[in-house]
Amino acid sequence: MSCRGRFVVLEGTDGSGTTTQCERLVGTLQKLGVAALATREPTSGPVGQLLRAALEKRLARDAERQATLDWKTFALLFAADRTDHVSTEIAPALAEGTWVISDRYDLSSLIYQSLTAPLPAAALPWIRELNAAALRPDLVVVLDVGAEVAAARRRARGGPEELFERRELQAKLAVAYLEAEHFAPSDQLAHLDGTLAVSAVSDRLLALVRAKFQI
Repeated sequence: MSCRGRFVVLEGTDGSGTTTQCERLVGTLQKLGVAALATREPTSGPVGQLLRAALEKRLARDAERQATLDWKTFALLFAADRTDHVSTEIAPALAEGTWVISDRYDLSSLIYQSLTAPLPAAALPWIRELNAAALRPDLVVVLDVGAEVAAARRRARGGPEELFERRELQAKLAVAYLEAEHFAPSDQLAHLDGTLAVSAVSDRLLALVRAKFQI
């Protein structure tokens, strides 16, 4: 019977580099002979596709009006997508001995949905409860990037602004991620400087993972 794989999550603001570093880490692990899978949230599943449409402002309420979802609806949908994600992709892969590297997980819900609620401090316990049964990662790595750097990266990659990419919200998110331990005090958390060159971040991420899991 194969040993259980490791579950690693990359987190950070929009433009922090989580997608790039997720793909690079998986590629490096595979070169080292470690079976590894890259995944992300929102997923490509049915609930994830609905969330992606909402985030990209493609969710129509009718022919003339764009649909908007409140923070509670987002929190519920993300929790549902996460449940599906774990049961259909993450848990089976881990059971086969494959490492799963996820671009975002429930820390994103804890931070994004609480900060978009009218009363963030009051919303946070409820969001925690929604995700109480979620499979816990072996390691969560936060890529710390200031709001201005992240905004410049988003402009460079182009495309329309997504729902949560408003300047004032992103400034709050950047600060919240620096304080990620407040949102997920029981998780195994580590921070990396995401403002470094892509290759430098990759090197430090790999060194962190190798030291943590002795590979």
